[in-house]
Amino acid sequence: MASSSHRRRPRPDQDFQWRPVRGPLLAVAAVAAVALVVTLVVAFRPGDAAGATGQGGAVSAPASAPAAVTSAAAAPKEPSPKPSTASPAPTTSSRTTASPSPSATASRTPAHTAANGTARTTTAPAAGRIRPGTAYRGVATSYDVGNGDGACSYGPTSDVMTAAMNTADYETAKACGAYVSVRAASGTAITVRITNECPAPCAAGQLDLSRQAFAKLAPLSAGRIAITWNLLSPAVSDTVSIRYKTGSTQYWCGIQAIGHRNPLARLEVRTGGGWLALTRTGYNYFLSEQGTGCGGEIRLTDIYGEQLTVPALAVRPDAVQQTTLQFARH
Repeated sequence: MASSSHRRRPRPDQDFQWRPVRGPLLAVAAVAAVALVVTLVVAFRPGDAAGATGQGGAVSAPASAPAAVTSAAAAPKEPSPKPSTASPAPTTSSRTTASPSPSATASRTPAHTAANGTARTTTAPAAGRIRPGTAYRGVATSYDVGNGDGACSYGPTSDVMTAAMNTADYETAKACGAYVSVRAASGTAITVRITNECPAPCAAGQLDLSRQAFAKLAPLSAGRIAITWNLLSPAVSDTVSIRYKTGSTQYWCGIQAIGHRNPLARLEVRTGGGWLALTRTGYNYFLSEQGTGCGGEIRLTDIYGEQLTVPALAVRPDAVQQTTLQFARH
């Protein structure tokens, strides 16, 4: 308890002024003193001192509340759901969301051995942007195909039912040789073979048709029409041929497959250590920069996963060497 010495005393020259109101002043002073004593008692309670150090029972519970909040904040959050990336989404501006048909993704039973002794086997599908059983939307334009040659390097041809594929779906020549059904809004449909590439401004989904092919869908004056198109695996009368690029030798060679029914996904050559996949160029030749496998066996794989093994062929630059092999229809 605080003592009375804490009260403030008036100076001697103020005695006369204080006497008439001594009673009320004493009452006020007493109340102030009591308030001061209560304040001091509360301020110096042992419990409060313990609360300041976090050891007192009365205040320890509030002191622990921030720790609980901190613990909750430190707990790892549940990850937010993410869209599945199992299948790449088609480009919305150019293709539908149709899924490949079951036949496009199922493994096929190995086929028979060809008459010339070459093996035919099957593996998993290797489709790229252009997938079997999928409908694509885009536009068709037209161009003068000239002698029929194009970026696929097939050479001059009298076949005018051809088209150039936009760069995105051309996919570094993976679309070369593909047979495509093209349908106009009128319902008229044609079949063309991809022999060329249509660079920008051709957009994804766009086909630049030969003028002869475009004219079967709409007047050439239309210039640009909406279309849908899809991959085909048609009946064909010819078989696959192999051509070595001009300048090829046993030390460097470029190899091309011609006349395949289905788009070609991979070309490999036989080496001492097994099969070696060659790099495909935009002009549709597979290169062996060091000459590995040049003149040896060649294995072709289509986008359905079927494999054809071509026996060793002589390196004859720019000569078309025919085989007895062809991929199966789908």
